[in-house]
Amino acid sequence: MKFSLIKKHIVLGVTLALSASLVSCNDFLDINETPNNPLAVPPSTLLPTGLVGSAFANANELNRFTSAIMSVTAGVAGSPVAYDRYNTNGADFGNQWRFELYGGALVNYQQLIDAAERVNSPAYTGIAKIMKAYTFSIATDVWGDVPYSEALLGEENTQPALDSQRDIYLGNEAEGIQSLFDLVREGIADLDKASATRPGSDDLVYGGTLANWKKAGNTLLLKFAMQISVVEPAVARDVINAVVQANNYIVANDENLAVKFGSVVGSQNPIHTYTNVSSFRTDQMISTRFVSLLQGLNDPRLDLFVTKPTGSFVTIDNGFGGTAPVYANRSLYNTYVTGPSTAAGSAPVRLLTNWQRAFILAEAVIRLGVAGDAQALFTEGIRASMTAAGVTPAAIDAYFAANPTVVTLAGTPEQQIQQIITQKYISMFGNGLEQWNDWRRTGYPTLAPHQNAVGIDGTRPVRAQYIDQEVARNPNFPNNVYSNVPVWWDVN
Repeated sequence: MKFSLIKKHIVLGVTLALSASLVSCNDFLDINETPNNPLAVPPSTLLPTGLVGSAFANANELNRFTSAIMSVTAGVAGSPVAYDRYNTNGADFGNQWRFELYGGALVNYQQLIDAAERVNSPAYTGIAKIMKAYTFSIATDVWGDVPYSEALLGEENTQPALDSQRDIYLGNEAEGIQSLFDLVREGIADLDKASATRPGSDDLVYGGTLANWKKAGNTLLLKFAMQISVVEPAVARDVINAVVQANNYIVANDENLAVKFGSVVGSQNPIHTYTNVSSFRTDQMISTRFVSLLQGLNDPRLDLFVTKPTGSFVTIDNGFGGTAPVYANRSLYNTYVTGPSTAAGSAPVRLLTNWQRAFILAEAVIRLGVAGDAQALFTEGIRASMTAAGVTPAAIDAYFAANPTVVTLAGTPEQQIQQIITQKYISMFGNGLEQWNDWRRTGYPTLAPHQNAVGIDGTRPVRAQYIDQEVARNPNFPNNVYSNVPVWWDVN
C-alpha cells in the first residue's frame, strides 16, 4: 500500500510538472503572475509537486547542457550538439526558467509554505524552505544575479528586480534580503516545532522522516558553504565548522536527498525518458572522454554507469563532427541513472548525497583548515559512491588494494584538491549541474577543449545567458551578459 501511494504522488507530481510545460506561451515568462493561493490546495498535494519540480530542474534540460559541456555526454543531434560545442544563447532554457524553476517548483514551495501556515503545519514549511533554498540555488548558480527577494509575489510585482548573487547567498539586511543559509536554517528550525499535520507518502524523498530532512538541510548548508569557499573563505569556514560541530548531517547512502520516481509512463525519471523513450533519445550518447577517464583509473563503476550493448563501449568524442554509431550500439546512461530493466525509469534523481558530503568535508579540511581527516573523508566518499553504484564490498576492497595512488591523497594541497574534485566529478555522474559548479569553482577536473567549439570565444560556458523574452519584458534585466562572464563565486 505504501508503495502504491508513493507511486500515486509521483504520477501526480510529474503530471503537473509536464502539464505546466504545455501552458500557453502568452504567459511564457511572467514568472510572478501567479494568483496567490487560487485554490485551497492541501500541503500533501503541493509537496510532491514541488519535489518533482526540483528534480526535473536538476535532471532535465539543464542536465543535458551541463553534462555535455562537462565532457560526460556528447551531442549527436539537436540541442546537445550545440551545447557540446559551447554554443548557447538567450533562446535556451526558457522552459527551465519558467516552467521548472520560477513557475514550477519555486511557486509550489511558496504556495506550500502559505498553505501549511494556514493549517499550523511547520513540518511542511520546514521542508518547503529547505527545498526553496535549494531550488533558488539552481537559478543563481546557472544565471548569476536573478529575481529572489521580489520573486514569487504574484501580481504585486510582475517585474521583479534582480538580487546580486552575493546577496542571495549571504543576505543583505539593509535591503531586507534573507540569505540562502538563513532560509535553510529557518526551515530546519520549523521541523522541530509541533505540527498539526505531517508528511507521509507525499514526501517522495524521506517518507515523512523529519530527522532525515534536518540532516539534508545541514548538508545543504555544507554545499552552499563550499560553493562560496573561494570568494568567502571565512564565511564558508564558519558555516562548515558549525555544521560539523552539531554533527547532524547526511552520513549514509540511505539518507541521500534523492527524489523517487516510478516505472510507469508519466512517473519516470527525466533522464530515462529522454535517453530511452522520447523522440529525442537519439540526440546524445556518452562521451569517449568520460569513459577514457574511468578506464584510466580502472574504475569499477564504469560498467554500472555506462551501457555497452555491443560488448564494448561505443562512444564519440565531444564536438564530434562525423556520423555517429547507430542508436542500438551506442553507450548510454546505465541503470544507475535510469533504473533497472525490471523497473525502467525508477532511478531517483540524487540532489544531495552522502559521498558528496564526504568530498565537501575532505576539501574543507585542506582548503579551509576545518578539523578532520581529509584522507579518511576522501576514502569514505569513494567507497560510498561505489557502494551506491552497486560495486560489492569485496570488489571495492580489491580496487583500493590494487590502486593505491588513486585512493591516496598526495602532493601539494592544490594537487590533493584536484584529486578530491576529480573523484567527486565521477561520483556525481548523472548530476551535471554539480559537476559544472565544481569545475567553475575549482578548475577541476582538468578538461580539454571540445572539438569544433564555437560559442563565445570558443570557451566552455561559465554561466547561462539571460532568457531573451525575460530581458525584453522586464527592464531590470541587463542585456549582453554572455556565457563567458563568471558568476560571483567563480573567481578561479
